[in-house]
Amino acid sequence: MKPRLAKQCSFRRSGGFTLLEMLVALVVLGFLMVGLTQGVRAGLSLWNAQARRISETAELDAAARIVRILLSGITLPPSVGLAAGASGPGFKGTTDSVTFVGDLPTGLGTTQRADITLQLQNGGFVLSWTPHRHELSAAPVPPSAEVELVRRVDQIDFAYWGSPSPGQPGSWQAQWDGPTIPQLIRLRLVFANGDRRRFPDLIAAPQL
Repeated sequence: MKPRLAKQCSFRRSGGFTLLEMLVALVVLGFLMVGLTQGVRAGLSLWNAQARRISETAELDAAARIVRILLSGITLPPSVGLAAGASGPGFKGTTDSVTFVGDLPTGLGTTQRADITLQLQNGGFVLSWTPHRHELSAAPVPPSAEVELVRRVDQIDFAYWGSPSPGQPGSWQAQWDGPTIPQLIRLRLVFANGDRRRFPDLIAAPQL
């Protein structure tokens, strides 16, 4: 009888786990859970950072396309020549803003004539516009609409290529105000220190 009882006790001990083995298994499982949690957090952080970079790049690309379309679409009416004394649409450019009359896309495959301004406003590169009036009217001027093209802009810099007066060679000018329009318009966006975004110089040629 005694050998049989010993065999039964030995079988029962070999079929279970000791307390020490359970503790070791729990510790190993805890380390695995910590490692998986850290890996998931790192993956989510990289995903969010990549999503922000893609969003910022898409914002800059969209702004560049819109600005190029608007600046390249500036035209002179048929009655306006390139002489300094000719009368034409209002065009005024400074280092931090440019105002002109141009065709604004409506998003429906058409355009509308508008008085357009590109400028730095409240730390953003902003496009604002109002419908262009072809004739003087006593009706109140409608409020301007605006949209922020690029956020968190520290500085903008417009420059204008052309001849300041007939007979003189062309050069980059810090401002442009007159009946004629420049041959080229350059835009630079400057971001704050630490901002990794980059906006290459945009140069557009109005339709002279």
